[in-house]
Amino acid sequence: MKFRSKTVVLLTAAVLTGCQTTNPYTGEQETGKSVKYGAAGAVGGAIIGALADGKEGAWKGALLGGAAGAGYGYYVDKQEAVLRQELQGTGVQVARYGDELKLIMPADITFMLGSAAIEARFYPVLNSVGKVLKEFDDNLVRVVGYSDRYGGTPQRNLELSQQRAQSVARYLHSQGVSSTRITAFGQGASNPIVPDNGSKPLPANRRVEVDLLPPPQR
Repeated sequence: MKFRSKTVVLLTAAVLTGCQTTNPYTGEQETGKSVKYGAAGAVGGAIIGALADGKEGAWKGALLGGAAGAGYGYYVDKQEAVLRQELQGTGVQVARYGDELKLIMPADITFMLGSAAIEARFYPVLNSVGKVLKEFDDNLVRVVGYSDRYGGTPQRNLELSQQRAQSVARYLHSQGVSSTRITAFGQGASNPIVPDNGSKPLPANRRVEVDLLPPPQR
């Protein structure tokens, strides 16, 4: 077991060292997202392989695990790049959290005040999102609506956030995104982006978020 542990440690160091690249703007060493996923997969594979079959098993496990991990990391890298290009200048924010991507759609560019009907001017943006979701069809799609505490009762704000999420989900489905991938619900005034001190409306908190989640088998 001591030999196997040493093999895993050495292999882990080798994998992580190989992941380092130089940023052409800063000159600093850094690790790319897809390579990080490959490293994680390689280390996990190495551990399993070493336990099963010593040194040779560790290297085999690293190769298989690294390929699987880097594959999904690379997939998300590519999807993120395409979304950022498609949505540049639209007002929609693209955020990355590990294996997940989040599209933040402010309500002031998506809906009329107090309405769940999508603004006609926002259709081209959702068309672009739908196009990318059809091209990258491994993700699950979670659409979540949010409101602030103003402009109605808590129940009305919750209902409106639900209706807006459902409107976006239906439109994405109309653009060819499979309904089996999509869930939609509202969260009302919960999870504000800007802290609510109770003094004034906070438009930034009125939004729809589209979360692109890893497939269930991951």
